[in-house]
Amino acid sequence: QVQLVESGGGLVQAGGSLRLSCAASGRTFSSYHMGWYRQAPGKDREFVAESRSGTSTVYADSVKGRFTISRDNAKNTVYLQMDNLKPEDTAIYYCNVQSSNRYYQYWGQGTQVTVSS
Repeated sequence: QVQLVESGGGLVQAGGSLRLSCAASGRTFSSYHMGWYRQAPGKDREFVAESRSGTSTVYADSVKGRFTISRDNAKNTVYLQMDNLKPEDTAIYYCNVQSSNRYYQYWGQGTQVTVSS
């Protein structure tokens, strides 16, 4: 049974930083894509960043240059370092893990990030 547990959310002032973590369990995830999505109030869930099963990373344009995704395969954990946060980054952030062929997909429970102006 796959479980994803996020941590690291909170309240921060604009310009500040937060680091989110997502610990995955239930299997080995080194061949999986691991990433983050977010959902702001009244908006659809949107893609933020992904660490692909190789070494490549992909970012939404809105976070490029401010957010950095990384992973530790030995710990089955993916991280999202968020710097220079803006009020528009306020959302619930969800960890997302997909099999290499994207046939299987798993979600975490979400962690709240609030950026005050």
